[in-house]
Amino acid sequence: MGTDRNTIIGYVLLGILLLSYIFLSTKNSQELAKQKKLYDDSVAIAKAKQDSIVRKADTVKTHIAVSADTSGFNKAIGGVEHLLTVENDVLKIVFTNKGAQPKEVELKKFNSFDSTAVKIIDSSSNTRISYPINTSASQSSQITDLFFDDGQLVKNADGSQTVSYRLPAPGGESVVHQYTIPATGYLINWDVVINNAEKLFTQNDFNLAWHVQLKRIQKNIIYEKRLCNICFYEDENFDYISSHTDKKFEKPVQWISVSQQFFNTTLIAKNNFTSGNVHWARDATDTSTILGNSDASFQSKITSGNSATIPFQIYYGPNDYHILKSEAPGMDRIINLGRDFYSFVRPVNVYIIMPVFDFLKKFTANYGIVIMLLTIFIRLLTSPLVYTSYLSGAKMKALKPEIDALKKRLNNDQQQVAVEQMKLFRESGVNQFGGCIPALLQIPIFFALYSFFNSNVEMRSQPFLWSHDLSAYDSIANFGFSIPLYGDHISLFGLLAVATSFLITLYGMSLTPDQSNPTMKYMPYIMPVMLLFFFNNLPSALTWYYTVSNLITLLLQWVIQTYIIDHDKIIAQLAENRKKPKAKSKWQERMEQMQESQKKMQQLKNKK
Repeated sequence: MGTDRNTIIGYVLLGILLLSYIFLSTKNSQELAKQKKLYDDSVAIAKAKQDSIVRKADTVKTHIAVSADTSGFNKAIGGVEHLLTVENDVLKIVFTNKGAQPKEVELKKFNSFDSTAVKIIDSSSNTRISYPINTSASQSSQITDLFFDDGQLVKNADGSQTVSYRLPAPGGESVVHQYTIPATGYLINWDVVINNAEKLFTQNDFNLAWHVQLKRIQKNIIYEKRLCNICFYEDENFDYISSHTDKKFEKPVQWISVSQQFFNTTLIAKNNFTSGNVHWARDATDTSTILGNSDASFQSKITSGNSATIPFQIYYGPNDYHILKSEAPGMDRIINLGRDFYSFVRPVNVYIIMPVFDFLKKFTANYGIVIMLLTIFIRLLTSPLVYTSYLSGAKMKALKPEIDALKKRLNNDQQQVAVEQMKLFRESGVNQFGGCIPALLQIPIFFALYSFFNSNVEMRSQPFLWSHDLSAYDSIANFGFSIPLYGDHISLFGLLAVATSFLITLYGMSLTPDQSNPTMKYMPYIMPVMLLFFFNNLPSALTWYYTVSNLITLLLQWVIQTYIIDHDKIIAQLAENRKKPKAKSKWQERMEQMQESQKKMQQLKNKK
């Protein structure tokens, strides 16, 4: 983008960092999935065999329990499933008395890729919460295998609704699951009320197992898979895992969340889990509608005697920063606004990008226009850095005739040219890295915007121009087959982002004083080709932002070069700088010493 070689190098570095960020933030690429597929298949086969053995054993145990049980659990073991539907303004929950838990959860304000309502829990996904209880002196059963009495629904004065399920059990023993659904909102309360806990739980150990299967919601399932992960809050510290990973918890766990690109299911233990572990595996097949499976188990103690209430909360909803921030400590970090190596961009998002975005959307309901206005604001904010970069380029351009003369006089001796060129820069008061440093200083905002647009749930289903959904790629043509790394479609916003990037690089190269480096000559053609593969599958919001940003950059370059920078004045200033006494910095002295040593070594090598 700049006007000298160092500016181009700076933006090339920025581009490389962007590509690295995209790669690191999507750790489970298709290649990694293929490498792990063989392993996953072997695990699946082994698990299938194990499940078969377990099912056979459970069948035998159930038969024994039903025939021998005289303690009152026969009804719970051999019951009939009944469903109960409860709704508020944003949720529709179908409860089942089998295990007394949600069987299906629908988010009423969001649509899936197929235009149906988003089901964060599908009845076919086998998502379940379970724990074992003693049903006899020598027999235990999982709560998901037991049938509770039909649910009792009570509408409360504050507009909330309470659903209660009671497990039929002998006298003195009881398990009640009580759910409170608020009048509005995505967070429901779940209380497990236990009586005679010593009989129901061995050594008063409460061992919770939580299985979650994530299913496709977005248009681009491959992209959606890459953005799935497990987030958790352990000992009041946020962390996450992705790809195929196991995590063991040895400190108190406040909550755990199974998150995909725009939605999550979070289990909050209000009294904390004491320990546990989780296994997370993304689905490796390209044709599957399954994103991945999470299996977690947690332990805690029932410490309040025979009667106890174990309080939980469950969040079924969008990855909305403002909502999550108010639900539980640290839950706003489920949204990837900058993590790991790129965590330095999170404050930029939280304190600059998001407040400005929220302010701008008050004036228009068109999110494409909001993105355009936000881009203009950001470019104006960084324009001083851009001006500094272009000013440095103009100075370098003014010295081009002298640099060419140096090369001719020294017969293109690269090492000697470098030494003399550095002296020329120092005498003229020119910082040879002046174009590179401002470009690098823009990196935090650059990556913050990438993270922000990639995770903003408000972009879902928002149309703009030819794009039907700013959270997904736009497509003007579908091939009917997939090109490796590129995809099965053509994104027009992606092409525009690439084309404008190409124009910026060409314009910058035209102003570069030294194009003798072959790499720099071909860079305008290499970078757009690389970007083409990345931009084609990015959300439209991102590629539209890049297009607008690039157009503003071209305009700024032209205005600054044509109307703001006075080239005659720069030449006079450089001449004046040469008259002033110069003191070498220690860094310059070391550089010159190193270059002089390299020159002598090269001369000695040539003699030999």
